[in-house]
Amino acid sequence: MNPDDYLGVCSVIDHDAAEIRRVAVQLCGADAIDTARRCFEFVRDQIRHSSDFQLNPVTCRASDVLMHGTGYCYAKSHLLCALLRANRIPAGMCYQRLTVAGDQPPFCLHGFNAVYLPPWGWYRIDPRGNRDGIDARFDPPTERLAFTTDHPGEIDLPGIYAQPLPQVVACLTRHNSWGAVYRDLPDVDCTARRS
Repeated sequence: MNPDDYLGVCSVIDHDAAEIRRVAVQLCGADAIDTARRCFEFVRDQIRHSSDFQLNPVTCRASDVLMHGTGYCYAKSHLLCALLRANRIPAGMCYQRLTVAGDQPPFCLHGFNAVYLPPWGWYRIDPRGNRDGIDARFDPPTERLAFTTDHPGEIDLPGIYAQPLPQVVACLTRHNSWGAVYRDLPDVDCTARRS
C-alpha cells in the first residue's frame, strides 16, 4: 500500500473544508507522531459518540462531524482521517465485524482508522470514544483498539480503505436519527471468507 494513496479528498473525507483545515492547524504538533496523537485524542475525547450520548443529527461527512460535535464510530473515523490528511499524514479507514450485543448474532461493522507513522508503518487507532469497558489509546507501536474479535463470526476486515465503505455511507445518509441508525447498523456478508 502506497501511503500517498491515503491523502486524497472525497465527498466524505473533505479535508479541504476550511473548518477542517483550521482545526488541523491547531492540532499540529512537533512531528507527525505528536500530530497524529493530538488529532486522535481530539476526536476520541471531544466528539461525542452518537449512541452513547443519544445525539442527533446523524453525521457522515468529516466537516459535519466537526460542526455538530457528534458521530457514530464511522463518522468519527471520517473526521480523524480528514484531520490527519489535512496535516499531510496518510490515513485510511478500517473495519471490524462485531456482534451487536453479547456473543451471538446480529452483527454490525465497527469503524476506526489506520495512520502511517514512520518508523512503524501502518498503525491502527480507534477514536470511537471511551466508556466503561472501552479504553482505546494512542500508544504506538502497540494497538489499543476499542474492541477485539473474540466471538464466532467476528472478524477484522482485511485492508485499509482510502474511502469509507459504501454501506456505511448509505446507512449514515439515509437515516435522520441516532436511534434509526442503531436499529439498522451496517454489516458485510462474510460467508465467502469462511473456510
